[in-house]
Amino acid sequence: MTINDETRFALRELGLNAYEIDTYLVLLSSGQMTAMEISQQANVPYSKMYEVLNSLKEKGWIKSSETRPFKYYPVPPLEATRFTKLQLEDKYAKWEKAISKTLQPLYEKHEIVERPDILILRGQQAVLLKVEEVFRKATLELVIAAPEFAKPLIVMTEPFLENWLNKTVNVKLMAAGTKDAWLFIKKHAIGELRIRDHMFGGGIIADGKEAMLFLGEDKPNLVIWSNHVGLVGFAREYFQFLWDSSAKI
Repeated sequence: MTINDETRFALRELGLNAYEIDTYLVLLSSGQMTAMEISQQANVPYSKMYEVLNSLKEKGWIKSSETRPFKYYPVPPLEATRFTKLQLEDKYAKWEKAISKTLQPLYEKHEIVERPDILILRGQQAVLLKVEEVFRKATLELVIAAPEFAKPLIVMTEPFLENWLNKTVNVKLMAAGTKDAWLFIKKHAIGELRIRDHMFGGGIIADGKEAMLFLGEDKPNLVIWSNHVGLVGFAREYFQFLWDSSAKI
């Protein structure tokens, strides 16, 4: 029995060696067989045969009769892969527990802390330059949450949307205030506009990889840029929560 390279690779990744794969394939093709018969058909040395068979039984890929002469037969492939999956999950849980007991305390003891890129931006020019950079790098998606105090910033950055972004970048703009207040945005510059009455803070998220956060209620008291995975993920989830409850325009 022959199989393609992708399937053979999958079996190796599931923990079977070459002899075990050939043995299992022979059993799939021929059904119940003795060790000698398998050895002859699978080209596995007889001196290795019982080692291979016992390993396959332990891994959950074959079973054997209970009386002599012992005959071996295959477990259904999907049942065998599920069994292997459970074994791997058990091993992973044990590995994770061991690491959390020994290595994590060392990490925390020596205060080895993650240092993602985080910038605090001050001044309109600094913010605009960073917005320009974020827009230029976007290739898939831009989501923008614009509170009322951010309207002047959006007015200044709107040409960026129009001139630099192509149709492959999906732009979602969620703005606070009235519909009429945001009609200056050209329709071809964004994919969709939604409005909500009020928004605390706002920001820009590019491709789910970096975020600019505008914090404050009356004016942007603090503007932060970061590419920290956790921070960007949280910002994206919060944006989606607000987006789903905003009015479509």
